[in-house]
Amino acid sequence: MNLGRPLWAEISRSTLAANFREIQRRAAPAEVCAVIKCNAYGHGAVECAKTLEAAGANWFAVTSPEEGIELRHAGISQRILLLSGFWREQAEVVVKHSLTPSVWESEHLDWLPRYIPEGERFPIHIEIDTGMSRQGVPAAHARSFIERASAIPQLEIEGIYQHYATGEDCGEGPRGQEETFAATLAELPELNIAPKYLHLCNSGATIARTSQTSFPSAQQLVRCGIALYGYWLDFENPAGAPNWNTQPALSWKTRVISLRDVPAGTRVGYSGAYTTTRATRIASLAVGYGDGLNRLLSSRGHVLLRGSRVPIIGNVSMDVTLIDVTDVPGTSLGDEVVLIGIQGEQAIDAWDHARLCGTIPYEILCAVGARVPRIHIE
Repeated sequence: MNLGRPLWAEISRSTLAANFREIQRRAAPAEVCAVIKCNAYGHGAVECAKTLEAAGANWFAVTSPEEGIELRHAGISQRILLLSGFWREQAEVVVKHSLTPSVWESEHLDWLPRYIPEGERFPIHIEIDTGMSRQGVPAAHARSFIERASAIPQLEIEGIYQHYATGEDCGEGPRGQEETFAATLAELPELNIAPKYLHLCNSGATIARTSQTSFPSAQQLVRCGIALYGYWLDFENPAGAPNWNTQPALSWKTRVISLRDVPAGTRVGYSGAYTTTRATRIASLAVGYGDGLNRLLSSRGHVLLRGSRVPIIGNVSMDVTLIDVTDVPGTSLGDEVVLIGIQGEQAIDAWDHARLCGTIPYEILCAVGARVPRIHIE
C-alpha cells in the first residue's frame, strides 16, 4: 500500500539499459563511463547504477566522494571517477573506498599520499584545462604538474582528460581544445608516462564527434551523462549529426486531488495571477515547486490528462498546481496526470519544460525533488 502523496517518477530500466548499449555501440572502441552524478540527473543514482552495471557498465562518474560512497554502500564495485575531485577532509575516504579522483590542484597531490598504504599505488586522473576555465590544470602548466605527480611513488597516473566547453558543436569549434590536449599528450613520452585512459568527450561531444571522422581515436573512455537518460543539448552546426536511438527514461506523474467549478471572472491561485474567462472546472494536482515543478510554468505549461494536453493556470505553488479541465469531460478525483512522459498519443518531455523556463533539460530533471519517490520499472 502506498501511503505517500500521489506523486511519483517512473524510471524505465529497459530504456536506460538500451540507451547505454546504443551509446556504447556508437562510441566503440571507447568505453562508456556512465555519469550518474546529482542522483543520476534526478533518476536515482543507486538503482540506475545497478541497471547500468547489469547492462555492462564498468565505469561510473559522480561529483563527489559522498556520492561515490553511497554507491559503494549499495554494493557497486565498478570503478567510480570523482569528476569534481575532493577536499582535504575527504582524502582518507577517497582511498578507503577505492574512488578514483580527478586531480588538478597541487594540494590534491599533498593530501592523498598520506592515506595510501606503503608499497601501494593509487590511481588518479589528471584533468587538463584546455579552454573551459572551470577546473583542471591550465594547459601551460600541465607538464610540470604531471612531472610532479609522476614523482610521487604512491600515485599512478592512470588517466588524463579534458572537458569540451562546446561539446555540442558539430563543426570546428572544439578543434582548439583538441589541439591543446594533443600538445599535452605529445610531451608524455619524454616523461615516460603512458596513461591507460585518455578521455575527452561528454554526452554532446560523444554524439557530435562520432558523426564525423574526427572522433578522437586516442581516447579509451567517453563520459556520458544526459544522453543515458534520453536527452542532449541542441547541436551547433548540426549538418550530419546522427539520429541516435535513445529515449527519455523518466516519466513524472501525479493525480487529481480536488475538483471545483468557478464562474467567469474568478481569480485563481496566489496573487490572483490568472482570471477565468469562462465558467471553468479546476483540478488541483499534488505537485508544486517544492517538488521541482518550475514556477515559471505558471499559466504557461501543460500536463497530460485523459490523453489531452491541459493548461496549468495560476501560479504554481509549493505543494499544489491548478489546471483547467473544462474541456476534459469525465475528469475525476484520482485521475493520473502526466507532468513529463507519454499518455495516449500526447507527450511532454523535459525539453518542453526547459524551453518555457529558459533553461536546459539537465536542470528540469535534476530539480525533481527528493520527496518525489523514484519507482524503477521494467
